[in-house]
Amino acid sequence: MSQVFADAEFKARLSAAQTRMAEADLGAILLTTEPEIRYFTGYLTRFWESPSRPWFLVVPASGDPVAVIPSIGAALMGRSWISDIRTWSAPEPADDGVTLLASALRELADGGKVGVPSGAESHLRMPLTDFDRVKTASGLQFSDDRGIVASLRMIKSPAEIDKIAAVCAIAGRAFDRVGEIAREGVPLSRVFRDFQRLLLEEGADWVPYLAGGAGPDGYGDVISPASEAPLAPGDVLMLDTGAVLDGYFCDFDRNYSVSHASDIAKHGHAQLIEATEAGLEAARVGARASDVWRAMADIVGGGEGAGRLGHGLGMQLTEGLSLTAKDHTILQPGMVITLEPGVATGADTLMVHEENIVIEASGPRLLSPMASAELPVI
Repeated sequence: MSQVFADAEFKARLSAAQTRMAEADLGAILLTTEPEIRYFTGYLTRFWESPSRPWFLVVPASGDPVAVIPSIGAALMGRSWISDIRTWSAPEPADDGVTLLASALRELADGGKVGVPSGAESHLRMPLTDFDRVKTASGLQFSDDRGIVASLRMIKSPAEIDKIAAVCAIAGRAFDRVGEIAREGVPLSRVFRDFQRLLLEEGADWVPYLAGGAGPDGYGDVISPASEAPLAPGDVLMLDTGAVLDGYFCDFDRNYSVSHASDIAKHGHAQLIEATEAGLEAARVGARASDVWRAMADIVGGGEGAGRLGHGLGMQLTEGLSLTAKDHTILQPGMVITLEPGVATGADTLMVHEENIVIEASGPRLLSPMASAELPVI
């Protein structure tokens, strides 16, 4: 048993990857980032916050993956289903895993091409100079991974969906308690800190992401740090959280009005829920991401200027498709996405709303507890 899932979960992922690797004529795939390595191993640790050590996983065309990692991670990786773990004492500026990784690639790729995820949202978590050294030392040809890892991660297994549903439930319980921490006169910064506490109390492992805003009839943006300004009567308070359970995110928000709600805020909130419901109805197997975007954009307005109205969700807060006018990704069963319409409530104010859903053959299913059209007052 790995940290989060049974070993069979990871073996199924490996089998699916190797089938596609054979079709793409790849001898191995080299992975260097936290979500990609965790996807195939279950290796879950906060130690990735330190950028001083590189980590590698080689997925061969046949056989089990091989971890090439700093020795500090050997004990934890040893509790995963991975049995071949090759380590060095890192950081080692003269040879920070380069020789060890090049040797593993020569052995496992068996002369074939090495694929490296290179598309949207990918990055190489190792020094570029070391990557050049690995390519030279291995003597192998490198290419992109033909989108194999991204396409696999886009379709969640039932076990993954259960994890996302569980963390959505945790956040839902925390949102139900916002009245305990937010009221007239409380600084927004304290609300942010206390809401993180509520999420932890309800069962989240940690809260990597918390955003929001507050102001009359709406807020100026949805990414600024919390200010020390106290909540005032008539303010609309929005909290948007990406809490984590067992390495999987939720990502949804809720709006509240402080003491009383203006007609503008009430109308804005009702319009957001209408748009969300339209997006939910459009999110069917075979529809395009742009179709779901259109269903919501037609209600909130703004044309293509409405921007991204949702995205994929899973081991990362945002991953995979985007609900935009130009993303024509076909929705498939097992995709977990967010619906996130926004509406202008004034010249410099807006309101946004977000829910999390999974695409199923029978239709979309809500993972977050759907908000009502009535703006709650605290």
